[in-house]
Amino acid sequence: MKAFLFPGQGSQFIGMGKDLADAFPAARAVFDEVDDALSQKLFALMCDGAEADLNLTENTQPALMAVSMAVIAVLRDAGIDISSKISYVCGHSLGEYPALTTSGAFDLSTTAKLLKLRGQAMQRAVPVGVGAMSAILGLEFDDVKTIVAEARAQNKGVVEIANDNSAGQIVISGHADAVAIANELALAKGAKRALLLPVSAPFHCSLMSAAADEMRAALDAVVIAPLQIPVIANVIADVNSDSNRVRELLVAQVTGTVRFRESVTRMKDLGVIDMIEIGAGKILNGLVKRIEKEVELSSAQTPEQVEDLIKRLG
Repeated sequence: MKAFLFPGQGSQFIGMGKDLADAFPAARAVFDEVDDALSQKLFALMCDGAEADLNLTENTQPALMAVSMAVIAVLRDAGIDISSKISYVCGHSLGEYPALTTSGAFDLSTTAKLLKLRGQAMQRAVPVGVGAMSAILGLEFDDVKTIVAEARAQNKGVVEIANDNSAGQIVISGHADAVAIANELALAKGAKRALLLPVSAPFHCSLMSAAADEMRAALDAVVIAPLQIPVIANVIADVNSDSNRVRELLVAQVTGTVRFRESVTRMKDLGVIDMIEIGAGKILNGLVKRIEKEVELSSAQTPEQVEDLIKRLG
């Protein structure tokens, strides 16, 4: 059994998607449609813009989605029936949106607009400098769970687990002072490193509640079609095949933990032995290697890799 994985924030880089657009008309059409949907020259920014502009979360989120969906469009243009070849789709944070789009829940333009709003709403939720995120390396999930509880007890504000990425890589999020205390506790308890992340807002924690409200209103206004491929949803780390649950799961995802480690293990338990990262970068490949060593891993990012995937799935 095979699964497609869709990357999240952190995988972006200037130039991503350009070689796909040059090689495949179907890919170029995706970037054009996203530009039209957003009334923005996002693809030009992705190809030749300033890194600081691409890293603005309102640009990063639809841009990464566009690269993933460009790959999907090329596969379909080559005659690949993805729903008959792929058993599950799973995304990391914003990657759940292209996963759902691949499954048929949303059309491309709707997804682009939702992710643009999601990025803007997340930035609006907390003023710059108030929040922080940090990657705790070298401790297990339960250790970090204890640490954030101890940090909260010092009454310096919110600090919660944002991403359970893999064994030994847990991301925390919340008020800057509370995150700093949790970092100190983590290092004192044997963490290899506690790295503040270069982000503009504390994602995936309760400080994002205003953003969750905005996403609830936006999702209430769109049609969600039946899912053609089961989705492993971030916040439950389990299968969702019910389009009626998509709204609640995406709203919960804004403030909830991205349970990627558990999601990968769940797919392995379901019989997935081949996981293919669709879109920019190879971050998810690296995480999966630390979670389930027996899973076959590959990426579909360059034209050559996409051509190889077409041959494998054809």
